[in-house]
Amino acid sequence: MAIYWGEKRYYSLDYYLKQTYGRKIYKISLDAGMTCPNRDGTSGFRGCIFCSQGGSGDFAADRKLPITRQLEQGRSQIRQKYPGSSYIAYFQAYTNTYAPVSYLRKVFTEAIRHPDVEILDIATRPDCLGREVLALLHELNQIKPVWVELGLQTIHPKSAGFIRRGYELPVFDQAVRDLRRLHIPVIVHTILGLPGEDMEQMLATVRYLNAQDIQGIKFQLLHILEQTDLAAYYKMHPFPLPDMEEYFEIIGNCLCTLRPDIVVHRLTGDGPKPLLIAPLWTGGKRQVLNQMHAYLKRHDLWQGKTFSAS
Repeated sequence: MAIYWGEKRYYSLDYYLKQTYGRKIYKISLDAGMTCPNRDGTSGFRGCIFCSQGGSGDFAADRKLPITRQLEQGRSQIRQKYPGSSYIAYFQAYTNTYAPVSYLRKVFTEAIRHPDVEILDIATRPDCLGREVLALLHELNQIKPVWVELGLQTIHPKSAGFIRRGYELPVFDQAVRDLRRLHIPVIVHTILGLPGEDMEQMLATVRYLNAQDIQGIKFQLLHILEQTDLAAYYKMHPFPLPDMEEYFEIIGNCLCTLRPDIVVHRLTGDGPKPLLIAPLWTGGKRQVLNQMHAYLKRHDLWQGKTFSAS
């Protein structure tokens, strides 16, 4: 029997927020001026192979501005289109627990104490969650909900090596256990379409996550952006990327495999158009999502359709 979450065939973030808070909540992307152990020499110097110069925070605010000012700018931009008054403060750029705890306390507290912020959302790496950081997140989670987003991308060692992820899978497993012990929701980033990964390997990553105590997932089609090492590799060694219909098939299979209680925070992603090399069809995000929803309906697919706890 099909499950429908509003008009969609998957448990979307929008549906979760409306059911939980009774209204739409908008996300404001922030940049706290941090770096990454994969860039400063701790784990590597050039970052993950796909990561842009903005540390995957290309849509975040200006890092030179104080957090409160970034929030105010984001709020003004959103209010030009929507009459929203509730926000998620999303620390997006680079690794947002990779700094002295005193600094983390300052920027996170500034965000979470803002009267219009409902949720503090922190994107980071599983290898940057030491005991003091976890204690701070637990403390903040008593004020308002704290979410932590972990960049896993894939469970497959060969792919993880190719993208220069810089940590082994057990590090991710431990981070999930540590966060869930503190009742902090975990959202996992995955990349679909990595070179050499077929459908079964992508679904293996989804099945692995089904067995973890996670609450959300972001599906990201691999984007090739200018000024990344992946762009240089792609120009020297072109590899196939899914066209739109092929990607819809991948997403349909992933959603059918995905545990139905996991909230889907993203289905594709959209790289900055001035930097996007491929796939160019992802540039029209609204059109892509509309066609994706039509594909799921046409093929009678929904989240958890084939998932079995056994």
